[in-house]
Amino acid sequence: MSRRYFGTDGIRGLANRPPMTSEVALKVGMAAGKIFQKQQSNYRHRVVIGKDTRLSGYMLEAALMSGFTAVGMDVFLLGPMPTPAVAMLTRSLRADLGVMISASHNPYDDNGIKLFDPDGYKLSDETELEIEGLIDGNVADLLAPADRIGRATRVESAQERYIEFAKRTLPKNLRLDGMRIVIDCANGAGYKVAPEALWELGAEVIKIGVEPNGRNINDKCGSTAPDALISKVREVRADIGIALDGDADRVVIVNEKGEIVDGDQLMAVIAENWHRTGRLTAGGVVATVMSNLGLERYLKGIGLEMVRTPVGDRYVVDHMRKHGYNVGGEQSGHIVLSEYATTGDGLVTALQLLAVVVSTGVPVSEVTKRFDPLPQILKNVRYESGKPLEDTRVVEAISAGKKKLGKCGRLVIRPSGTEPVIRVMAEGDDETLVNNVVGDIVEAVRAAAVE
Repeated sequence: MSRRYFGTDGIRGLANRPPMTSEVALKVGMAAGKIFQKQQSNYRHRVVIGKDTRLSGYMLEAALMSGFTAVGMDVFLLGPMPTPAVAMLTRSLRADLGVMISASHNPYDDNGIKLFDPDGYKLSDETELEIEGLIDGNVADLLAPADRIGRATRVESAQERYIEFAKRTLPKNLRLDGMRIVIDCANGAGYKVAPEALWELGAEVIKIGVEPNGRNINDKCGSTAPDALISKVREVRADIGIALDGDADRVVIVNEKGEIVDGDQLMAVIAENWHRTGRLTAGGVVATVMSNLGLERYLKGIGLEMVRTPVGDRYVVDHMRKHGYNVGGEQSGHIVLSEYATTGDGLVTALQLLAVVVSTGVPVSEVTKRFDPLPQILKNVRYESGKPLEDTRVVEAISAGKKKLGKCGRLVIRPSGTEPVIRVMAEGDDETLVNNVVGDIVEAVRAAAVE
């Protein structure tokens, strides 16, 4: 069944244009609120709503609040909070539903709506389709009687609760005293809680990307644009740099030399540490098709397996839940540690790395150099309409690329789930060959995309 509103990560689009309008948000609140109400006559159903710092967040927050209260749910407003904090507080506050208003690493003029079930997990495809069915129906039928309309309350303690939760993921009595840490919060959802948590743990904290104005989220800052962080780490001679994205569910690390550390290296560090201390479950990690082959080979070398899923944290989490893994994630830095969280958490991931650094006394550059990544090339090709991947020239180019790489490399071509882009990735032992394969496929996709 086709989906009209939901994509791979909730509902997302250009703010004030369908589907990211107040009208749709209102109907989402009504539909989701109705579905998640339990059949208990005296029970006050509740939903928590968090957001990042985008200008359109005010508009969508108000519309969602109106929709939920209209069908009889009490609303708890968290204000700007990381996505993992919303998932955590959904469970902590015993809410029936959690909502995060964010477009993650996208520019400010995009926005999105992510929904979490009572356990803090993203909704299943079936539930999302059920919500879509109600959105397109007669929403007037969903309205609660006047005496059952919900109330809205702002949770003043939300930030403190999340900070305490994050700090408690560290081993008891472990402190960050003496560490100089630069943190870039992307002018996004973590701009208050992340620096505060690090400071309370004893670190000297240098903050950048902590002055949101509604339009500067992810703008030349954060995990997708780490140049400012690299420069600041070198300037102040920091021990580590931490870059979050707009909703703080992913992280990129910069070591004391100003070098970037991606999610693959972070998964290797955490998996090896947890394996050594007996905490790793299921004998390995869950990654996606985009993770470097070097990670897979490294894990195999220390007796661990790596399972690959399609791109998207929901697929990673789904496999982790079904098969008992407690470490998984994406090369982009979206790391899921299921002992603590139901979704990626940039701050908690950084803290797990810092725990290894502090306990070993080894610099970040050494701790995070677990393997040499294979040459990996990723290029994006934007298209306006149609299905370029079905074009004969593209199909032939992909087939030829796979034959050239053989068993010494991998090829992954996929459409983005959040924008009209075809992503072409190849990796292998021969960098020249990898470049040529990607170039041939990109040329074919571009030719198909303009027709």
